[in-house]
Amino acid sequence: MSNINHFEFKNHRVFETTFAGRPLVVETGKMAQIANGSCLVRYGDTVVLVTATASAKPRDGIDFFPLSVDFEERLYAVGRIPGSFMRREGRPSEKAILASRQIDRPMRPLFPKDLRNDVSIVCTVMETDYDNSPEVVALLGASIAVSISDIPFDYVVGGCQVGIVDGKTVINPTREQRKVSEMDVTLCATADKIVMIEAGAKEVPEEQMFKSLMEAHEEIKKVVAFIADIKAQIGKPKFEYEHHDIDHDLFDKLEAACNDKFEVAMDTDDKTVRDAGVREIVDAFAETLDEAYLEEHGTNLAECVDKLQKKIVRRWLANGKRVDGRGMEEVRPLASEVGILPRAHGSGMFTRGQTQVLTICTLGTLGDSQELDTIFEEKEKRYIHHYNFPSFSVGETRPSRGPGRREIGHGALAERALLPVIPSVEEFPYALRLVSEVISSNGSTSQGSVCGSTLALMDAGVPIKAPVAGISCGLITDGGQETTFTDIQGVEDFYGDMDFKVAGTKKGITAIQVDIKVDGLTPNIISQAFEKCRTARYAILDEVMLKAIDKPRTDVSDWAPKMTTMKIHPDKIREVIGKGGSVIQKIVAESGAQVDISDEGVITIAAVRSADAAVAQQMIEAIVKEPEVGEIYYGKVVRLMNFGAFVNLTNNKDGMVHISKMANRRIEKVEDAVKEGDMVWVKVMEIDDKGRINLSMKDVKEEEKVL
Repeated sequence: MSNINHFEFKNHRVFETTFAGRPLVVETGKMAQIANGSCLVRYGDTVVLVTATASAKPRDGIDFFPLSVDFEERLYAVGRIPGSFMRREGRPSEKAILASRQIDRPMRPLFPKDLRNDVSIVCTVMETDYDNSPEVVALLGASIAVSISDIPFDYVVGGCQVGIVDGKTVINPTREQRKVSEMDVTLCATADKIVMIEAGAKEVPEEQMFKSLMEAHEEIKKVVAFIADIKAQIGKPKFEYEHHDIDHDLFDKLEAACNDKFEVAMDTDDKTVRDAGVREIVDAFAETLDEAYLEEHGTNLAECVDKLQKKIVRRWLANGKRVDGRGMEEVRPLASEVGILPRAHGSGMFTRGQTQVLTICTLGTLGDSQELDTIFEEKEKRYIHHYNFPSFSVGETRPSRGPGRREIGHGALAERALLPVIPSVEEFPYALRLVSEVISSNGSTSQGSVCGSTLALMDAGVPIKAPVAGISCGLITDGGQETTFTDIQGVEDFYGDMDFKVAGTKKGITAIQVDIKVDGLTPNIISQAFEKCRTARYAILDEVMLKAIDKPRTDVSDWAPKMTTMKIHPDKIREVIGKGGSVIQKIVAESGAQVDISDEGVITIAAVRSADAAVAQQMIEAIVKEPEVGEIYYGKVVRLMNFGAFVNLTNNKDGMVHISKMANRRIEKVEDAVKEGDMVWVKVMEIDDKGRINLSMKDVKEEEKVL
C-alpha cells in the first residue's frame, strides 16, 4: 500500500480571452496560494507569475501608504546564465526598475487614501518570447492579483503598449513592429479614465499621439472587462483595516489661528522664504498650546500643517491664483548657458525659476558603450543619460546613497526624450554619456534636464537632428471643475493632482511621463495638457535655448577624442588583433590612440590629437593591405636562407628576395649583400597562385626610393 497522496488543486481556475489578436491566459489557485492574491499570466510564450501580499497591521509611526512593486528578471526566461561572477541575478537592471515604476504609478493612486498596511506586488518573469512584452503581462497580472485578493482596492486597471506603424495605431506591437514603430508607449487605464502614460516617440505630432491613445484605451476597456469578470467570479472579500484620519481637533485649531498667516507666508516665488515663513508660524502656534495638549496631539502637527498648506494651494489654483503670482499659462523666468566647464566635452545649464540643472556631455569611443545583462533584447547602450538629485538641491542634509528609483526614472525619461535626435553611429561614431546634475530644485527637474541636455549636446558638437525641450502641465480637480496650468513648481506638484510631462521638438513629441494622484484623466484633460505643453515648449526653444546656442558646434571639443573610422574585411580582424592581442596592443602603445574593432570589421580610432589617430590608421592599413606587383617597399630583413632573404613588407606579410635579385652583380653568399635586421628597398615582382611574394632589390630605381 502506497503512502503517497496526490495533491489536488481544488481552486485551480483558467480564464482565457483574446487581447490585441493574441491569446491571454490567466491561471489562479495553483501557484503561490499563501499570498493574498496570485496569478500566472501567459501572453503568447511570455509568462509572468504575479503575487500580491499585505501586512495584517500597519507599522508603528507610518504616515503614508507603503506600497512596493518589484519586477523580477530571471535570465532563465531567455535561456541565459547570468554573466556576473556569482552567476546569479543581482540588483535589478534599469529596465526592470522602470517596469516596476510603470506598475506602481497607475496603481498607487487607486488604493484607499487612508490605507497604511504594507502592500507588496512581485512580478517574476519566468519566460519571454520578445514579441509579447513582459512589462505589459506583469502590469495585467498585478491588476488581477490585487483585484482577486482581499487587499482593499476598488478599481480594475488594464494596460498595453502602443505603437504607430505605417501611420496606423498598433496595440502591443511585436518585435518586428517595434523596430519600425514611430513610438513606444505604455498606456494604463480603467474603464473610464487613463491613469498612466509613459512614452518615447520619434517626433510624433500631438494630434496623432492623442488619436492613438484614445484608440488604445478602447482596447484596454476590453481587458478591463475581462479582469472585472475574474474578480466577480473568484475575488475575495476585502479585509477591514485601521482607517487613518487626520487629527481634526488640532487641524481646526491650526486653521483658525494660522490660515491667514499661512496665506501671507506662502504667497511668494521663493521656496526658501516660503518654507522659513511657514516654520516660524508653526513654531509660534506650538507655543500657544499647553503641554498636556501637545503631548497628546503634537505628533500630528506636521500632518495638519501639510493639510492646511494643501488646502490653501488647491483653493488658490481652483480660483486661478498661483503661489508665485504667475498666470496659469505663464512659465517661470528662464535662462540658458553653455560652455560652463571649459574642459568638459560639452556643458549646458538650464534655469527655470528656482529649478536649475547643469548637464555635462562626455564623448567616448564605441568601446565605452554600456553592456547590458537583462532579459530584454537590447544588449548594449551607446547613448546613456544619468540624473543626480543631491539633497542640497532642496536645502536638505540627506547623505548620498547612490541613485534611487526616482533618479533612475528621471534619467530614463530624459534619455528617451533625446534619443530620437541622437545621430546614428555612422554619422557620429562616439559613445555619449550625459549627466544631469540638479543644482537646485523647485519642481520639474526632469524636464529641466531635457533642456540642459540639448544645450550640452550642441555645445559638445553632437549633430543632433533637432533641439528638444520639455515642460510639465498640472491639474487641480475641485468637484466637477478641472483646472490645468503650465509649468508646475514643487508645491503645485506636491499638492496638485497631476504632473503631465511632455518633451519634444518643433516637429512633435519625443517623450511623455504622466504621474497622477486622482482616479484618472479624461480625454479633455489630456488634450489640454498636450496643447499647453506644445505652446510652452516652442517658447522655451525660441526665446531662451536657441539664443544661447542656435545649432551644434561644427567641431568637437579640443579635449574630446577625435574619431576616425575605417572598414576592413572581417577576415583581416585576426591579423589586426594579433595573437593574444599583441598587434593591437602595439598599435595603441606606439600611436597613443585607442582602437576598437567590431565583428563586422568596422575600426574606430580615437585620440585627442588627430596626428595620433593618423599614425594608428597607417599602421592598420599597412597590416591589412595586400601587396601588388610593381609596388615598392622599404622593409626589414627578417630571415636569411642559402638561396635568398625574407623581407617584411608589412606587419604580417613577408616576401622572398632570391640571391640573384639582390644586386646587378654576381653574389656568392647572401651574407655578402644583406644581414638580418637591415632595412632594404624591394620591388614586388610576382605573387604566385599560392600567395607567395617574390621580390627584387636590383629592380628598384633610385627615384622610386621615397619614404
